[in-house]
Amino acid sequence: MGHMSENPQQPPAPQQPQPQPQPQPGPYTAHPQSGVPYQPQPLNPSDERLWGVLAQIVPFVAGFIAPLVIWLVFRERSRFVDQEAKESLNFQITVVVAHVAALLITLVTFGFGSIVYLVFVAVIVFQILAAVANNRGEPYRYPVNIRFIK
Repeated sequence: MGHMSENPQQPPAPQQPQPQPQPQPGPYTAHPQSGVPYQPQPLNPSDERLWGVLAQIVPFVAGFIAPLVIWLVFRERSRFVDQEAKESLNFQITVVVAHVAALLITLVTFGFGSIVYLVFVAVIVFQILAAVANNRGEPYRYPVNIRFIK
């Protein structure tokens, strides 16, 4: 049963140098190899219109999350998408506030105030008008919108 015991006098094995992690290029940082500042690629007009329309229509399914994600992802790449996704996001937040107000009115009036929900037909119309305008490459301003995000 021969054990090989470690010799306490033996110097530790030399450490191999660890490769340094390379910084990933982020917005406005210098590219590691060229040193040129990184700028996000601008969207072409067709993609701008597409993302503008999606920022107006997808909230039918995903609520305020859709324009929030579109705004965060594309705000640096397109002034048009930045402005339209922000407008849609503000409108979706306004709609949430209106839903809470309508619910409170309905509860306080024991259901008679539920007629207030007919106003939400206008929400659908406004979103469709916004999508049509964005598809033409035109900005759209909702007539009733609290601009929480400037």
